[in-house]
Amino acid sequence: MLSKILRVSKGQNAVLKQSVRAFSASDAPPVRVAVTGAAGNIAYSILYRIASGEFLGKNQRIILHLVDLPFAEKALTGVRAELHDCAFPLLDDVVCATDPVTGFKDVDYAFMVGAKPRGPGMERADLLKDNGQIFVTVGKAMADHASRDCKTIVVGNPANTNCLILQHYAKGIPSENFTAMTRLDHNRALTQLALKTNSKVTDIKNLCIWGNHSPTMYPDVRNCTIGGTPAL
Repeated sequence: MLSKILRVSKGQNAVLKQSVRAFSASDAPPVRVAVTGAAGNIAYSILYRIASGEFLGKNQRIILHLVDLPFAEKALTGVRAELHDCAFPLLDDVVCATDPVTGFKDVDYAFMVGAKPRGPGMERADLLKDNGQIFVTVGKAMADHASRDCKTIVVGNPANTNCLILQHYAKGIPSENFTAMTRLDHNRALTQLALKTNSKVTDIKNLCIWGNHSPTMYPDVRNCTIGGTPAL
């Protein structure tokens, strides 16, 4: 009887060890995640979620690339110090970069948060001249230095156009790996339609948005249904 109990205990112990390994950091190499505008408030709000494992999961170790302009170099070192203070188990290293070569070297994921903001009276389209050139430079740097499977989201406006420019100049990286943060506009359309019809956002299907992230964008409800009923 005792030998039987011991055999069961050993089996349970093996399962327990496997479970612990499943929830611990992987032995696989860390992936590199770049965040541009890393000294700014928007980037600041997402860096800690990336470092904690909310982005790629609790088993994936990461190396963060904090990318910004040269004038923000001191602020970048401050952000890095705060990340170090958190002692994130999954955070292998933090790279501060004020040049695109270092910023996008071997990067696997990129959050393009940094861009010139709108001034008083400016539309998003007015930013295209300055921000478009920024994304040309970044795209070329990614073509030369980023991982060939790098996946990128563009936040800086006009997001759709900047994303198209970036994708065009980032030669060698699949076009389907680039996306713009127009999900925000899609979510807004869902919520407004739900409020207008006294329904839930989960009741709404096949809603589509068109246009750039600007006043020209509009929601398309021609194929939309609400609770199974056509919206129009």
